[in-house]
Amino acid sequence: MRLRTVVPTLVAFSLAGGGALFAASYAVSGIERRSVEDVRAALVAKGHTWAVVMADGLQLTVSGTAEDEATRFNALSVAGSVVDPARVIDRMGVATPEAVEPPRFSIELLRNDGGVQVIGLIPASADREALIGRIRGIAGDAEVTDLLESAAFPAPRGWQGAVGFGLDALDTLPRAKVSIAADRVSVTAMSDSRAEKRKIESDLARRAPDGVRLALDIAAPRPVITPFTLRFLIDEGGARFDACSAATEAGRDVILKAAAEAGLDGKIDCTIGMGVPSPDWPQAVRLGIEAVSGMGGGTLTFSDADISLVALQTVSQADFDREVGKLEGALPDVFALRAVKPEPPEEAEPEAEGPPQFVATRSPEGLVQLRGRVPDDRTRAAIETFARARFGAASIDDASRTDTGLPAGWGPQVLAALDAMALLHNGAVVVEPEHVELSGVSGVKEARAEAARILAAQLGQGVEFDISIRYDESLDAEAGLPSPEECQERIGAILAKRQITFAPGSDTIDAEARETIDQIADTLRQCTDVQMEIAGHTDSQGRESMNLGLSQARAESVLAALMARRVVTSNLTAKGYGEANPIADNDTEEGREANRRIEFTLIEADAPEDEGAVDTAAETGEEDAAATDEDAAEASGE
Repeated sequence: MRLRTVVPTLVAFSLAGGGALFAASYAVSGIERRSVEDVRAALVAKGHTWAVVMADGLQLTVSGTAEDEATRFNALSVAGSVVDPARVIDRMGVATPEAVEPPRFSIELLRNDGGVQVIGLIPASADREALIGRIRGIAGDAEVTDLLESAAFPAPRGWQGAVGFGLDALDTLPRAKVSIAADRVSVTAMSDSRAEKRKIESDLARRAPDGVRLALDIAAPRPVITPFTLRFLIDEGGARFDACSAATEAGRDVILKAAAEAGLDGKIDCTIGMGVPSPDWPQAVRLGIEAVSGMGGGTLTFSDADISLVALQTVSQADFDREVGKLEGALPDVFALRAVKPEPPEEAEPEAEGPPQFVATRSPEGLVQLRGRVPDDRTRAAIETFARARFGAASIDDASRTDTGLPAGWGPQVLAALDAMALLHNGAVVVEPEHVELSGVSGVKEARAEAARILAAQLGQGVEFDISIRYDESLDAEAGLPSPEECQERIGAILAKRQITFAPGSDTIDAEARETIDQIADTLRQCTDVQMEIAGHTDSQGRESMNLGLSQARAESVLAALMARRVVTSNLTAKGYGEANPIADNDTEEGREANRRIEFTLIEADAPEDEGAVDTAAETGEEDAAATDEDAAEASGE
């Protein structure tokens, strides 16, 4: 009976306990689920979509990879704000930071009459003091404003060469902006003329280091052309310009197109400048060229708004009248036309004297002879004075004679002819009453055009002229620079008279050698495009490694001395050879003295640059510093 009572009681207790356990388990599961959902929603709301939340009983595990430590800490704080922080287990990681991209190093150099401004970012490893010192040397007495900043990153490849080239460019341009990066140098500058612009562009292009792109924007002011002159001819030699001027590129194109249609071949140089008498200049020139072409030849001369058209003697009267009539009717009002059809020359009587002449000749040696007729003694004195001023007093041989029957304006006509002849290295000018003929050789590339301007402006109406000038590049002061071989020979001759000497065992140049350095500097200013090596040599006394370092230091001292004399040194390389290349016997004092020398040698165009020269100098300098007193004593003969 008692057993029947106990069993149901135990069953009841078991059922009650199981229900309680189930209820408790269900409650805990619900708490975990809600906690996970709440924490996940809070993390997503704060942008932490990367975080993963999982329940482990009443504890919550937050995992995932944060982009940085601050983000991880923020995610942990967000989770702790939703549930008890003690319940949050941090299993989050932090992404490995990517390498920081180095900045782009660059320098902006702005130079004008007021000084130089330096702006930019350079590597911290760069020698800032040396850079600013070089810029101060370029600026001279002008102010240098240093706005450079630095960053602790290694210098990019090509940086040093680009900076050196950029500073060389700044040194040659008094008004410029130079932008320097490791792979690019940009130069914006003003030049005084188109010829100087071409020279600057050519020089910079040749000197640009390998791997550095060069961008040039060199502006050249348009020259003032006075008078505004154009001279076009068609004769037995074909069509050609003696002088060509235009105010704009579009106007030049109109003129050149008309000349090409009239039979002109080859490259044509037409100067664009200021001073045009009318915006209708291109159209007027085109009409004039078409008239000359329609007549089968002749000479067309524009001097400002005055036009002279001289037909060939062979042109028919009908063709002459037709073309001149068309031209007169089409020309803009501002232009005045004078057209001439020469009559065939009459046969002179056997005893008749030819037309009066004045002839001036200039020899290659510079002797100027004046022959022919002048109207009076006063005019002869004026002509001789003018010739002495233009050609030098000691160069004039005046044998002209007076003739009172000369036409009016003869004196100014002769002076204009002598003025034009001054453009010749050698040649002659012949003056006749209605004609001037100039011929010869010149080292001035634009001599023919300039002579045409002089004669067109100064000769009176009715006086025609012919110009035949051959340009000889060897006479051009700019083009006639010494060749690389001549540069080396000149420096060798200077060193043959007196070598560059140093204090014993030192790289300090002797005071007595300064004149030699000055002479070499003068020569190198004409050889800025010639790649040369400054080679240092020693005798065989002392240790070989020490001699190598000493020779390198001495070669660099010579380079520094030339730089101090404002010589462009971008084409020069200093290298020490020590005792390796003797030219005399080291067993005698005379031989050792001959071996202790500085030489300038040409670097072949395809020879690789000795990029390690500076590094080698630094290394050998350290070795020198560590040399013993005994080594220094051995070097005392140096």
